[in-house]
Amino acid sequence: MRDYELVLIISPEVVEEKFDATIDSISQFITEKGGTISDVDRWGKRRLAYPIDHFMEGSYVLAHFRLKPALSKELEANLRISEEVLRHLLVKLSS
Repeated sequence: MRDYELVLIISPEVVEEKFDATIDSISQFITEKGGTISDVDRWGKRRLAYPIDHFMEGSYVLAHFRLKPALSKELEANLRISEEVLRHLLVKLSS
């Protein structure tokens, strides 16, 4: 198991209920695969440095969790196909 940090930018068009459901589905994926989530911080809506999919703002979420290294690729594939997630950054933290 490795420690990871995940930053998400979620579309500003996503309503609050769908926003919560998106975060819950990502959390559920991690826990179902045997990972543990230590922290999820919602930073709220912030202005983007440049337009992403014609949006100038997005809702930021920061999460810290532990997951098997082989499953990080599967998590990133799920994030890439998610319509709600504009951008994501998954970083492996040093031990």
